[in-house]
Amino acid sequence: MTIRELAERTGMTVRNIRAHQTRGLLPPPVVRGRTGYYNEEHVARIELTKEMQADGLNLEAIRRVLDSGDGSASAIFDFTRALRAPFEDEAPEIFEAEELAAIWDREVSPELIRRGEELGVFRSLPGGRIEAISPRLLRAAAELAKLGIGPEGTIATAEKLRKHADGAARAFVELFVREIWEPFDRAGRPDRDWPRMSEALERMRPLAAGALLATFQIAMGEAIEKQSERTLRLAAGGDSAAGNDSG
Repeated sequence: MTIRELAERTGMTVRNIRAHQTRGLLPPPVVRGRTGYYNEEHVARIELTKEMQADGLNLEAIRRVLDSGDGSASAIFDFTRALRAPFEDEAPEIFEAEELAAIWDREVSPELIRRGEELGVFRSLPGGRIEAISPRLLRAAAELAKLGIGPEGTIATAEKLRKHADGAARAFVELFVREIWEPFDRAGRPDRDWPRMSEALERMRPLAAGALLATFQIAMGEAIEKQSERTLRLAAGGDSAAGNDSG
């Protein structure tokens, strides 16, 4: 593609693309005749540069990162994309305040919305609308409402779950860093191993979710069993006491 086509593809100006080349952020194009031609490697470099700028890195720092990858921006770009890909597999949905109120047959207080925002499950929008980051969680709340559990109990339970989830998330992130990233980093981040980093990250996502679900199911089974034993003991004690009174 020509520099103008590259500009259209990436949303940059021709002037900025040339400036990137001057700063060493882009490799030179392949020149045929008097025209320079660019490829997907240049697109990947520009997209990665824009993402790093959005994260607050200056252009000189970005140049050093790109240079550390021996010129192969596509491999670093793939890893960066995998790293930043949303862990969840669902799209947020927007609800009117009345729709949320209908779940519990009463208005949801601003305090509960605020707590939901702190948990990362709600986001307030203009006009009083609410964005549910996880519609799956909201559907679970609706099912709990059918069982008679109000929004206060639902939010309080979600807060407890979030604390445990934060610990589980940290455990898996620390596992990835310790066992996969740090050996790669100590080896000098060889260019040939960047794809392996991306693959490991992609495979860790479903493994983490599956392991957490399996562990939760075991814990839930044990918790229910303990509670049922306690309930039966209390019931047996009550029946015994009632039998003694009647005798």
